[in-house]
Amino acid sequence: MKWGLFGGTFDPIHLGHLRCAEEMLEIFDLNRIVFVPASRPPHKIEAAITPFYHREQMIRMAIEGNQAFSFSDVENRRDGTSYSVETVEYILDKYRLENLALYFILGQDAFHAIRTWKEWERLLLLCHFAVMTRPGYSNQGLETIIGPELASRFVYNKREQGFLGPTGHTIYFREVTFLDISSSNIRRRAKESAGIRYLVTEDVRHYIVKNSLYRDERQLPGGPTPSQ
Repeated sequence: MKWGLFGGTFDPIHLGHLRCAEEMLEIFDLNRIVFVPASRPPHKIEAAITPFYHREQMIRMAIEGNQAFSFSDVENRRDGTSYSVETVEYILDKYRLENLALYFILGQDAFHAIRTWKEWERLLLLCHFAVMTRPGYSNQGLETIIGPELASRFVYNKREQGFLGPTGHTIYFREVTFLDISSSNIRRRAKESAGIRYLVTEDVRHYIVKNSLYRDERQLPGGPTPSQ
């Protein structure tokens, strides 16, 4: 099996997320892409984040009908801060008997900040990394991103068009269609009662309106009771 693991806050999930996921599915010939929303992301401890329940419902609505897309609440079921290294280890352990090849999907900005992540060096050796890049992105090598010592353990493989590491996992850089859509802009527009049509799926748009999401910036995890 070949799975893509697509993490993020998804507050809310939008068409840019979906398009990128679809392209990565095709590029790497994946069997599935698993959307894994962070429950308590370490880089946003002080930020207002929409309760997990709402973000879960929006993801489920957005991916409904695509049999290759699935959802996992693994980070919400784990106490404390959400760390990617723990999520990857959990999934690899759970499916260890099924010969799972795991591709950790993230954007180039997130990858450039990888050294701020918990146990990032170990994480890079646990699975493949599929870095989504914008058109025109020029990869100058790994040294400036992960440092010369660790970068020396990754060798460029021409056939794979990626950097093969000592554990047999590869770091790939792949260009995807860049849709200039951001969750922060959607939240801002929703707060100002501006239109968000064609930025999110229609089901998600209706959900945001129905539940008055993003109208109050002080929303925090464990906040208001979800509307039924």
